[in-house]
Amino acid sequence: MDFQVVVLAGGTSKELVPLVSKEVPKPLLPVANRPVLSYVLEQLELSNLKDLIVVVEGEDAALRVGGWISGAYVDRLHVEVAAVPEDVGTAGALRAIAHHLTANDILVVSGDLVSDVPPGAVAAAHRRHDAVVTTMLCSTPISGPAESGSAGAKDKIKKPKRFNIIGLDPTKQFLLYIASGAEVEKDLHIPKSILRAVGQMDIQADLMDAHLYAFKRAVLQEVLEQKPNFHSLRQDVLPYLVRTQLKSEILLNGTPQAEENGHEKFTSRGNQAIISQILANASTPRFHEVYESIHNGSPTAQRTHKCCAYIASNSKYCVRLNSIQAFSDINRDVIGEANHLSGYSFSAHNNIIHPSADLGSKTTVGPHCMLGEGSLMGDKCSVKRSVIGRHCRIGSNVKIVNSVVMDHVTLGDGCSIQGSIVCSNVQIQERVVLRDCQIGAGFVVSAGSEHKGESLARKEK
Repeated sequence: MDFQVVVLAGGTSKELVPLVSKEVPKPLLPVANRPVLSYVLEQLELSNLKDLIVVVEGEDAALRVGGWISGAYVDRLHVEVAAVPEDVGTAGALRAIAHHLTANDILVVSGDLVSDVPPGAVAAAHRRHDAVVTTMLCSTPISGPAESGSAGAKDKIKKPKRFNIIGLDPTKQFLLYIASGAEVEKDLHIPKSILRAVGQMDIQADLMDAHLYAFKRAVLQEVLEQKPNFHSLRQDVLPYLVRTQLKSEILLNGTPQAEENGHEKFTSRGNQAIISQILANASTPRFHEVYESIHNGSPTAQRTHKCCAYIASNSKYCVRLNSIQAFSDINRDVIGEANHLSGYSFSAHNNIIHPSADLGSKTTVGPHCMLGEGSLMGDKCSVKRSVIGRHCRIGSNVKIVNSVVMDHVTLGDGCSIQGSIVCSNVQIQERVVLRDCQIGAGFVVSAGSEHKGESLARKEK
């Protein structure tokens, strides 16, 4: 489709400590025993988008990610791995590789997106509307397991409420307004120019910015160059493009009017009543077309640009792995209701047990579970709604519920692991009880200890 694709893969994200480390950067975190980055790469391959730049924060992380990609995707994708400094932000990462971008249109996708929405559909909508930016929006995911015992209870308690307020035209194709995070807690200010232009705007608070964008390269590069302080695509670049799409001289009834600073102010309490009055007005759905027809031949007016939205169907799966809770949720989903994303064949018992794995006497592995290659389990063990990695050694009388156990983990006899994440090469000695914990790579948990809602990890050297 003549799109260049940039995958922003991240590095050692602070929000995911102790799951991430120098040895396992964020793009290589396992989802159903596959690196999370593989889910985006395979969706791009299915959409025939095969010319990729994968941007990784930190030189060491980039080397590890590059090594994995070259082994897993040889002859399948054309991938260039670019290292950028840590904490440059998504806009900074694109600024750092701007000289590599040559195609007319750029598709930018977060490497932590696990979704079955075809990226090619977003690219096609972008071309169809001749848009400056097209963003993919999807239903806000419901976080946390259906039952008690949530891995990541620690960050679930602290997790701030985050809502997006998104304004769309009546056809739900054009993005007219966006506010996110802390902005939503304040009064909303809707530019009068937008309301004049569209007459009607649908306000939605149940959509998530999936961090998949199509940009016109020339406009993206111009904004990044002219706005050196822009740090984030989602919080800086996208709102700026949306805000300025009608900043040209406004023409009403053929009379030019300079855009005023006036806003319609909505308080959080009175939002609904005031918005409903505005939405009752008659609308002009394709307001950009009206603007362009009015502007044609006018030497004073500038051409407006289009900001578009691609809204994924409610039946589609779309979640970002950007917190410890999300890591648990996605692992549970990909071996559960979204198991079509896993790439594995499930057994008649609705689970995946690798042929080389070995189960002891009276050990049960329930539905929505996964047991990786070469892992051994002793007698009278029970596994429910959990992922167990490769080459683990699990003793007898062990219970694992709602948990993720990564590769090369040793679990002693009589352990109980609930709602927890156990990273690679961890040794858990006999009779340990973990509930809602995260155990960093290589940590040793001493025999007979009990931990609840704790994060245990070795200090990074």
